[in-house]
Amino acid sequence: METAARITHDALTDLTSALTAACTRVESVIEVATEAAARIVGDGGGIRLVREDGRFGPMITAHRTHDGPEMLGEFLGGFSDRVDQGHLNRLRAGATIVFSSMDQQEFQKLAPPQHWTNVAGARISAVLACPLITDGAFLGYLALARTTEGATYADADVETARLIAEHTAAALHTARSVEALRASEDRYRNIVETTLDGVWQFDRDGVTTFANAQMARMLGLTREELLGLSVRGFLDNKGQQRLAKRLADRQQGRSEVYECRLIRADGSALWVQMSAAPLLGPDGEITGSLALVSDITERIAARDMQRQLDQLRRVDSLGQLAGGIAHDFNNLLTVIAGSAEVLASDAEPGSDVEAMAQSIMRAAASGAALTHQLLAFGRRSPTAHTVSVPELLDGARDLLTRALGEHIDLRFKIDDDLWVVQADRGELEQALANLAVNARDAMGSGGRLTIEAHNTMIDPGGLEDEAASGRFVVLAVSDTGSGMDPETRSHAFEPFFTTKKARGAAGLGLATVYGIVHNSGGHIRLVSDPGIGTTVKIFLPAKEATEEPPVLPVENLRGQGHVLVVEDQPELAQLVRYLLQPAGYTVTVATDPASAVSHLHAGARPDLLLTDVVMPGMTGSELAKEMRAHYPDLRVLFMSGYTAGVLNPRGHLDENSTLIQKPFNRESLLTAVAKALGTRR
Repeated sequence: METAARITHDALTDLTSALTAACTRVESVIEVATEAAARIVGDGGGIRLVREDGRFGPMITAHRTHDGPEMLGEFLGGFSDRVDQGHLNRLRAGATIVFSSMDQQEFQKLAPPQHWTNVAGARISAVLACPLITDGAFLGYLALARTTEGATYADADVETARLIAEHTAAALHTARSVEALRASEDRYRNIVETTLDGVWQFDRDGVTTFANAQMARMLGLTREELLGLSVRGFLDNKGQQRLAKRLADRQQGRSEVYECRLIRADGSALWVQMSAAPLLGPDGEITGSLALVSDITERIAARDMQRQLDQLRRVDSLGQLAGGIAHDFNNLLTVIAGSAEVLASDAEPGSDVEAMAQSIMRAAASGAALTHQLLAFGRRSPTAHTVSVPELLDGARDLLTRALGEHIDLRFKIDDDLWVVQADRGELEQALANLAVNARDAMGSGGRLTIEAHNTMIDPGGLEDEAASGRFVVLAVSDTGSGMDPETRSHAFEPFFTTKKARGAAGLGLATVYGIVHNSGGHIRLVSDPGIGTTVKIFLPAKEATEEPPVLPVENLRGQGHVLVVEDQPELAQLVRYLLQPAGYTVTVATDPASAVSHLHAGARPDLLLTDVVMPGMTGSELAKEMRAHYPDLRVLFMSGYTAGVLNPRGHLDENSTLIQKPFNRESLLTAVAKALGTRR
């Protein structure tokens, strides 16, 4: 007996060691336990566990001879699938069930119905079932069966089976805990590794101790390369300045969500949102920081874009306001200049009246130049004209001087006999102003801005557009400012790109210049180096010289015909009458479109409709369309304080009409009327 007890004790000791080694997996515990039970107690055994849904899973069996009855598993697992029925309910309560030298009636209590008629074939003579219970939880049961005829289970066998069940239950509990922990770790690992955000862990000093794959990709490194590197090396200057305080805040247990800019391994930058919290060690002490990092580069870009678009809207609104003021001012200037011209023509030559009238005319001309600059500021659509570059630069001199300030030395170098160009003068003035402002900002406390103009011949391939060739006028604007590095030069003409720190900087200066030059059929070239300065060269295609028609004296600009004048400003309408009637024209004046239509219905037969474009109730183009429905050959001359480029989107000026821009004088008005009456639709 002592030898058998010692053998059993040694076997149980070996079982305990084997279960300890196997307790990382439930399947390994079951395999070790069933084989040990079959070997130690005999003849075959199996374990059946309760699933998470409260029902039993399949029986897993082992037999010491490896050729036990095929029905062993079915028999030992055939009690029921429910834990609260029959013998299983007793097992759940902690009882051990023993059937020795089973008769047919006892066999039928255990075996599935399909085996009731095959008692002899089953060859099962004794059954022992022990519950698997740990910490009060019923995990399943261990079942043993003997297949020799008349076999029984002695009390020692029952006690040994109970000990095996206790050790197995403990090992199963451990294995399930390990598997749950492993599943939890796998689950969290999957979350950490599949999240679209970066997970970045660093110690008290900001040295990286863990990073997920996404964090490494965001920084342009592998995870192995990132480990051990300080977060400081990936922060811009502002982030580095704030790092010490942020690390100290984590040590004080404070969390924080903030935006910062990270510098990737290749030198490029990305904006991120950092959700940083203290990292706790096993004992609850703070060992570092854990940050969830979201790439918000696109969001920041969209926010900047929205801010820049808001700035554009404000600029556009200001431009519209400037254009509206210019339009109304042009109406006033037309009345002032026209009235002064009438006074001057009626005054005695050399008299004070004539001198004062001419002074008024000169002041009105200066006002007209100012309104032209207002319209150019509004960034209106271009209207191409023949432009003399020397005259352009001479006219822009005062504007540029005011824009640059006294600390900038402005110089001009203009070659003789410059070719003329075809462009919108206002847009070219705006381009020069934008370049001057950019140069002023680049020169900071002072410097020199030089504007040069000369003719050049370009061979095919001499410009970025290889097909461009021929005669060009070059405008070169050079400053002695800080210059640009290659990266800045590559983005200089992009809309919204700016290096200016001032809030509200739109980043549209050079982009606007680029658009103006290309809209004029020209080309632009940028030459710049840090510490040396910047030169912007504008290549404008020269216009073939044409012989201008001789300007006729005012006294020769006489004509005949009936002119219907439609102008909602009564003073301006009467001025037009005063300017036209002495030249031989019959003039009918209407101060609104409805009155003009009533004149037509009353039998008026005008040869020319001279109408303002923007009027209340009906535009000039709508009035012209209605009147031409009755008189298809009616000539039309529009007048406006706006340019044609501004009016066309809303005025719809057709190709059969011409426009005279306010303010005008007697000579320009009579010339335009004579030309309109001499040109058929």
